[in-house]
Amino acid sequence: MIRVLSTKRLEPNQRQYLLNGGISVLAADFIDVSYIPFDINQTKENLIFTSRNGFLGFLANKMSGVYTGSNVFCVGSVTATLIERYGFNVIASADDGKALSEIIVGEHTDKSFTFFSGSLRRDILPDAMKAAGIDFNEMRVYETVLTPHKITAPLDGILFYSPSGIESYLKENSITDEVCFCIGNTTAAVLKGISDRVIIATKPSIENVIVQVRNYYK
Repeated sequence: MIRVLSTKRLEPNQRQYLLNGGISVLAADFIDVSYIPFDINQTKENLIFTSRNGFLGFLANKMSGVYTGSNVFCVGSVTATLIERYGFNVIASADDGKALSEIIVGEHTDKSFTFFSGSLRRDILPDAMKAAGIDFNEMRVYETVLTPHKITAPLDGILFYSPSGIESYLKENSITDEVCFCIGNTTAAVLKGISDRVIIATKPSIENVIVQVRNYYK
């Protein structure tokens, strides 16, 4: 039987979907998150979130409700749905930070933004906004903690959902001929020079990563 590792614990229905395709699943959380206090009074007109954790870190501030209804720019359709569920107005969402920066720089240079980020965020989005002279500030709202695990079972595939997940995996393991399934281009880029067996999800969601696994091994 095909065996894959998910570097994030899966919901029962997600695991069952793989099992129904004849795929055995190992799963462990290779990263953890802790929220960081921040001064929410410095928040500007428009909010930027490039991950679900960024939005949850924002909500962890007890004053976040004051900003309900604010305009939001974000990465990922799943994150966008979550943000809208809490009463915020998603103006634009994109598949990755680069695509989101292109939307902001191309169509919204007259607006002001606050980017709610994590400790391991990439430079692509803030660098693009600085270069375009956009009024923005950044607030660190969560810290990513690597929680590596040694995997001894032979694997056919590995599911990665973030660059930090890859970093954590490689602290205790190596990648040889396993197929790497990545949630997006930013995550896949970390594997350059490490593996050429990379499958990228067509949408940045855990569900679509799982779909790619099923499609690959069917």
